[in-house]
Formats: sequence, structure tokens, C-alpha cells
Amino acid sequence: MRILVIEDDEALGASLTWGLRAEGYSTQLTADGNEGLWQATEHDFDLIILDVMLPGLDGYQVCTRLREAGKWTPILMLTAMDAPLDQAEGLDLGADDYLTKPFEYPVLLAHIRSLLRRAAHPRPALLQSGDLTLDPATRVVRREGRAIALTPGELSVLEYLLRAEGRAVSKSELLEHCWDVSSQADPSVVEVRIHHLRRKIDRPFTARTIETVRGSGYRIDPHRP
Repeated sequence: MRILVIEDDEALGASLTWGLRAEGYSTQLTADGNEGLWQATEHDFDLIILDVMLPGLDGYQVCTRLREAGKWTPILMLTAMDAPLDQAEGLDLGADDYLTKPFEYPVLLAHIRSLLRRAAHPRPALLQSGDLTLDPATRVVRREGRAIALTPGELSVLEYLLRAEGRAVSKSELLEHCWDVSSQADPSVVEVRIHHLRRKIDRPFTARTIETVRGSGYRIDPHRP
């Protein structure tokens, strides 16, 4: 999942970026409202974390312009202003959720998971392909009822493939959504991560879950028996 963080507090921005990447999210950080609007308009993100008080355009203006442009990426607004009318204004302008600073990091993660489940595409509470399941809320993966330990990066790729609902996903698309934008990773790292995933979720079992689609990438059939 790819998240755009628009936050001008340097310490908070760095903390959010580090924490979200540790959770397996691909994260882009910008500290300016104009730059944030450009990033959100020109690139695809699964979620936007948007501060209200920003240089250039403020968070309310960024949110308004995105919605006017038909960009419906879920927006979580962050602000130090906790007055009900301030929260109401952000929601009325098209934000999907609101979190007041200071906040506890586990609470932020819960808000993020909730918004990702409610995004434009169907986001079921439990992702499944045959006897393989992934719970996005707890980040627990099971097959045949057995828990499987995955790294945050492996979880990110598995979740993205499951959410594609059988569509073949290219290496470049996986790089864009499951790797940090500043990593400049080579497509070969996708092959390595897929290999590691197969070793954990397929090799100990009888059926293959992740399919290679020649010339297209990888897919997981959500209706696999």
C-alpha cells in the first residue's frame, strides 16, 4: 500500500515515514501544500495523510482541490486544532477521517487500516485465496490454519496481490506500491521477494498460490479452491 504524507513538522514527518515503512507501507513525504497537491494529482496513492497547517496551500485547500479534480483517494487529516467546527470543516470538504495531534501511533495505524478497508475498491476484512488468509487489521497470515511469519515487505506484496482479485500485477506496479519511492529498487528485487513468499506460503503445502503470468507479472486467484 502506498501512502502520501503531507506534513511540514520535520520531526513528525520523519517519524511517520519511518514508522509506516516499518509496517510495510511504501511512503512518500512532502512538507509543502503545493507540492503535496501535485504529488497527489500526478501519482496514485492508496491513502493521503494530510496536515492542516502547511506552507503554500493549507490542508483544507489541498483536500478541496483534490475532490474538485475527481481524486477520491482516502484522506486522513492531522491537526493540532481540536475544535469540533475545525473537524467538521475538514470532513465537509471531503476528508474521510480526522486525527488530532498529539496522537498515539497505534491509534494512527488503526485509522489507516480503517480507511484502507473503506477505499474506492472493495476491501474485505479478511483477504483469502483458498486456504490462505491474510487479516489486514492484525497482519496475521494463515494457511490451513497455521500462522505464517512474514516480514513487513512480504506482507505488503502478498496483500497487494490478494487485493488485485486475480488480476496479473507487473513488477513495476509492485515496485511502485510495495517499495519505498526513494529506494530506486531494481525489478529483480521483486523476483527475490516473490521467491521468499513462495518459500513460506507455498513450499510447506501442496498447492501453489502465487502464479507467474508470462509477460505480465504475478497473480493470486482469490477463488482458488
